[in-house]
Amino acid sequence: MGLRESKKQETRQLISDRATRLFIDQGFEQTTIAEIAAAARVAKKTVTNYFPRKEDLALDHHEEFTQGLARAVAERGPDEVPLAALGRTFRAALLEHSPVVGFTGPAFARMVADSPTLTARLRELHDRREDALAAALATAAPSDTPDIAPQAAAALIAASDRLLFRRIQQLTLSGRTNDEIEATLLPEADHLRTLLAAALTNDPTDTIW
Repeated sequence: MGLRESKKQETRQLISDRATRLFIDQGFEQTTIAEIAAAARVAKKTVTNYFPRKEDLALDHHEEFTQGLARAVAERGPDEVPLAALGRTFRAALLEHSPVVGFTGPAFARMVADSPTLTARLRELHDRREDALAAALATAAPSDTPDIAPQAAAALIAASDRLLFRRIQQLTLSGRTNDEIEATLLPEADHLRTLLAAALTNDPTDTIW
């Protein structure tokens, strides 16, 4: 990464960090772009250039989040079926306490839960995550696979993924530590994967699994 690109990344991170602190302290809806710009010591236009949507200042991992399931399928090993790759990827993120699967800390989780705008945006990101997964599964499926089959599989997997994300957020808000959440989610995630495997085995496209 060159110096110019490095400076841009630093500026972007600074804006995001200052915005997040204000959102937690004041609430998302109550915080203005002008206040964020002042806190980061940049112009308002600089803020909007880096973050065209105010919601993305809070949910700044949105690209990694929306593409995560699809990337796990696309980058799986040559002998690894998609569902196994997805399970492996989730387990790794869970052990890392990654924010992408819901480990955001209680203050951030409360800020999102209290904001209708962020709650709606999060639902939209989950929908985009499902769409990206459906496209990746369609690419992985045999050429004679019905068009709806990868979409149906993606819907089942995405529903499970949303449930696990909400579960982590709920446990966070209830005061559980990250280690406690990890211990709770490991068997629950395995149970959901078993249910998914059983459901997808009965699908006409079970060869992609």
